[in-house]
Amino acid sequence: MTIQVKRLAIARVVYDALLRAARAASPLEACGLLAGHDDRVVQFYPLANADASPEHFSMLPAEQFAAVKDMRRRGLRLLAIWHSHPASPARMSAEDLRLAFTPDVAYVILSLVTPDAPVLGGYALRDGAAEPMPILIEGQPS
Repeated sequence: MTIQVKRLAIARVVYDALLRAARAASPLEACGLLAGHDDRVVQFYPLANADASPEHFSMLPAEQFAAVKDMRRRGLRLLAIWHSHPASPARMSAEDLRLAFTPDVAYVILSLVTPDAPVLGGYALRDGAAEPMPILIEGQPS
């Protein structure tokens, strides 16, 4: 499998939205899509976790299609699939790997194990394994 996304730069406003979504959903996992240009994420699409689970997520197809349609309208590209881990580290679990079906995108996980010190992890998939990738949060903290 070819890895297209090798690093991500996430706009501070997008990171702040991820953090708000993760905290609002906790103790359940939150999920969504990240879009932008090249390796720069500029848009967050929060999606419902159809599983309503603290340990896994699935996205509703209708919401995914609506997000992709909006990306196309805006000239954006899907760069990453995002979800939170309310009570585990920002690493891909065995289930995350098993359910990672979308090629050539990054997988981004926001851990709330320590609520006041969230950790963001990024991963690219190669031959079924998760390889850590750098993530840069651009902009000043709000």
